[in-house]
Amino acid sequence: MDEQVIIEFSDFSFQYYSQAEPTLHEINLKIHRGEKVLIVGPSGSGKSTLGHCINGLIPFSYKGAITGSLTIKGEDTQKKDIYELSKWVGTVLQDSDGQFVGLTAGEDIAFALENDNIPPEVMHERVRKVAEMVEMHYLLTSSPFELSGGQKQRTSLAGVMVDDVDILLFDEPLANLDPATGKTAIEIIDDIHQNSGKTILIIEHRLEDVLHRHVDRILVMKDGRIIADRDAHTLVSSDILVETGIREPLYVTALKYAGVDVSPEISPGYITTLKAEVTQTALTEWQDKIQSPPAKPKKPIILSLEDVHFSYDGIHPILQDINFDIQEGEIVSLVGKNGAGKSTLSKLICGFEKLDRGIIRYYGEDIKDKTIKERAEIIGVVLQNPNQMISKSLIFDEIALGLRFRDVPEEEIQERVEKVLKVCGLSPFRSWPISALSYGQKKRVTIASILVLGPRILILDEPTAGQDFRHYTEIMEFLEAINQLGVTIILITHDMHLMLEYSPRAIVLAGGRIVGDTAASVVLTNDAIIEKANLKETSLFNLAQMSHIPDGTRFVQRFIDYDRSVRHQ
Repeated sequence: MDEQVIIEFSDFSFQYYSQAEPTLHEINLKIHRGEKVLIVGPSGSGKSTLGHCINGLIPFSYKGAITGSLTIKGEDTQKKDIYELSKWVGTVLQDSDGQFVGLTAGEDIAFALENDNIPPEVMHERVRKVAEMVEMHYLLTSSPFELSGGQKQRTSLAGVMVDDVDILLFDEPLANLDPATGKTAIEIIDDIHQNSGKTILIIEHRLEDVLHRHVDRILVMKDGRIIADRDAHTLVSSDILVETGIREPLYVTALKYAGVDVSPEISPGYITTLKAEVTQTALTEWQDKIQSPPAKPKKPIILSLEDVHFSYDGIHPILQDINFDIQEGEIVSLVGKNGAGKSTLSKLICGFEKLDRGIIRYYGEDIKDKTIKERAEIIGVVLQNPNQMISKSLIFDEIALGLRFRDVPEEEIQERVEKVLKVCGLSPFRSWPISALSYGQKKRVTIASILVLGPRILILDEPTAGQDFRHYTEIMEFLEAINQLGVTIILITHDMHLMLEYSPRAIVLAGGRIVGDTAASVVLTNDAIIEKANLKETSLFNLAQMSHIPDGTRFVQRFIDYDRSVRHQ
């Protein structure tokens, strides 16, 4: 046996007992000690199932039929129990809330050590060291549920690192993080890899964000098979990402639009390694050919916030001096770091919370006396966490629920529900129990349950979190289609690609105040706004700078204009 191989799949297949077909087909894969491997693929490709096989959730929690073999550290995993495997593989889940067991961050980090009956003085020292490594040492006494999304992720990371496992498995680590925190998370993972030599596996939709730091290999999965195993330069130079439905890095898309031959010779796998000296002429000539679209005529103000203030306890302000107007039919992104007040603002608009001061107007009318039910007739909201919205056991019934409350005829309900099932990519699952769905699929159910009601204003909190590129595109194209019918859309998002591609305007919150209300291209090229709001520069701006294009903001806007024209052809 090769001592350097830490994980080995040999002709490995797995079929859930509840499924008619195998989810994994004849996987042959070797991962070496100390490697850092990224696993990408569309929803349903089998990448999470592959991770579950490695960490022992399969076959101990999720039952099914296994053929072939999987060995970790040279030992057959089917001859081990899940406790033994947990000493080799530490997992950081996509949903951090589902991983917490302690009353404080410190207790949560110490959980594995308590199970092993480690002496308290040793335990405290190990918890302190690992908390410092992930910059959580000053929050050890905080409740996990008072933490931001990024802090929760760091706590989960510390909780698996404290046991000194050989392999760290990250399942969608960026799903609920703001851009700057996501960037920091990738840096922390890379630092751990560099300093500890641990084997790192990352399962993630957001390829470009993970490629903020080097990875040794990228595995691409589709239909339960590994269809590519390549380094970053070779992969982004191929057509595999586009053909598989995985979003390629934005700067790579820009290079292709400009007619640049994207090949391994120009090292395009990371924006930091790109040989930009060969791209300048092509990018400059391409940018100069792009025409700006005509300005849209002004429309009536549908939503207006005037001098809005709010605090939960009457002492600590959450929102201050919020003023903005949104025109009928606009698509606007509301962005900012975790805890900036974005979700609170949506609660105020919907009436879930009451203003301390200020006015919210709908077509000029103060809506303070409208009940939540009355506001729901005109304003629909899709929450970030799908589990907070779901109340029925079957998908069809959940989506139909709002229509049935409104006494809509069953024939019309059937027609409207079937339409949004198709748009949201849920038609194959229409009769499924919701408990059988993934986190991303549940998200689509909640979006469908609001879209079916036909609101005038639609607020979506992280509408594409956990979605692969195909379903992301389907959802956003559907939102664009209903926007064309006059529905005004507010997107609360950490996804800067979404903001750039689909919302011409962005309102930026930081510390409960508006720090920017301008074009998306300006937001992601303005250092002051980026720093205040925990955002990060778009790689398009980095590409412009590296290629010595004088006006990076103009270049980003030209890309957006061209990309929209391509999508709408």
